Amino acid sequence: MKIFLLLFLSIPLIHLFAEDTNYPTAKVDFQSYKDLVNVVEAHREKRLIDLNTFLKMSKKKDVIILDTRSKFRFDRIHVKGAVHLNFSDFTQANLAQLIPSPDTTILIYCNNNFEGNQRDFATKIALPMMPEVTPTTQFAAQAKPLMLALNVPTYLNLYGYGYHNVYELHELVNVEDPRIAFEGSIIDKP
Repeated sequence: MKIFLLLFLSIPLIHLFAEDTNYPTAKVDFQSYKDLVNVVEAHREKRLIDLNTFLKMSKKKDVIILDTRSKFRFDRIHVKGAVHLNFSDFTQANLAQLIPSPDTTILIYCNNNFEGNQRDFATKIALPMMPEVTPTTQFAAQAKPLMLALNVPTYLNLYGYGYHNVYELHELVNVEDPRIAFEGSIIDKP
């Protein structure tokens, strides 16, 4: 009964607050994002690397392999030696804690770089909605899938935060490839 009375008495306050609140525009700037994409596109194109180069670079001093997938997936399996920062936790402060120098070489990968384990490296892809094929929809039915790899926003955001020494794994690697080592809770320990 007390709860009902409390709720009943708070209704006018909620209504009053909702009518009188004018919030500023959200801290979202799509134009700045598009501008950043234009700047980063050519830079990124020169920093797409194959697995052998990725592995060779990963052995150098002061190189970070960054995994931005969920902590759950990272804990299960990740490239050996990788550090984790969930993409949704990217802030200037969080990145500076993990990567103090903007000159640090950063190697990135994501789900779309690996095949052979769809549970932990699920391909980020939007398949086209297939309309009923008619003469007017036949071209829509041929639409390509949209690849939504985490590497792209990771690269863009790292660059935007001032980390320009980023290299991205650019191959689709089988998780059974003996050249690459993984660690995590699902990896058999010798």
